[in-house]
This record gives sequence, structure tokens and C-alpha cells, in this order.
Amino acid sequence: MQRNNRCLRLALSGAVLLLAAGTARAQSSDHAVHARERLVAADGEAVFRGICQGCHMPDAKGARGAGTYPALTGNPRLASPQYMAAVILHGRRDMPSFKPPPDGEDRFVRDAGLSDAQIAGVINYIRTHFGNQYTDSIGADDIAAMRR
Repeated sequence: MQRNNRCLRLALSGAVLLLAAGTARAQSSDHAVHARERLVAADGEAVFRGICQGCHMPDAKGARGAGTYPALTGNPRLASPQYMAAVILHGRRDMPSFKPPPDGEDRFVRDAGLSDAQIAGVINYIRTHFGNQYTDSIGADDIAAMRR
């Protein structure tokens, strides 16, 4: 449980960093709206750099230590984009879920979730980088269907 909490904290920290990325702005009432818009607009590479690499490492070779974070390069499970989507949506072992909880839940945790387009984007990015050469892809509609 502590490992899962550690990875969740790392992932949430990455999401916060991703939210804070971009040009510096003066503090204003609409700053949070602009930060959320940047996260929503983040492509697969930005999501990987802002969240995934915190556990899976910048080279996607994974890590062992306080937890076991599998390599995303040369991993035969990446052959299935649906498998990757299920892990991102529902979590697995040390990996937390990035599916936002229902409305009414803690806003910080809810806002740390990823959109269907972001999940599809990061899956497609990982499957075509780090030595991976998968030619098929997954779309936001596929992720939405899996969310239900």
C-alpha cells in the first residue's frame, strides 16, 4: 500500500508540474482555468514527461527500488493498446488509476485524472517511441468505451 501511495504521490506531483508548465503568469482568478486548459491540451509526449517518467524513468526502462516500475520499452504487454488503457484507467499493483473519480469526490484527485484523448495519446506515444514500433493505435473513443 505504501508503494502504491508513493507512486500516486509521484504521479500527482507530475500532474501538478504538468499543470504548472508553460509561461509564467501573474496570479489571478483565472490562473487555475488556464493551468487546467494546458493539461487538457497536453499531448502524449507531454503526459509521459509530466507523469509517467516519474516512475518509468525518462528512458522508459523502468526502475526497481521502493516499488517495481516495469520497462515500457521492449515490453511484450505493450502489443495490446487495450491492455495499456486498462492499466492506466484502473491501475495495477504499484500503478495508480488515472481515471478521474466521479463528481463530488476530492477535486484535486479528480483533476489529476487524464482525459480519454490524453490516455490514447500517451499510449500511442509510448508504443511508437523508446524502441517500440507498433503500427496500430488506439483512439479516445476506444478509451471512452473502456471507461464505461
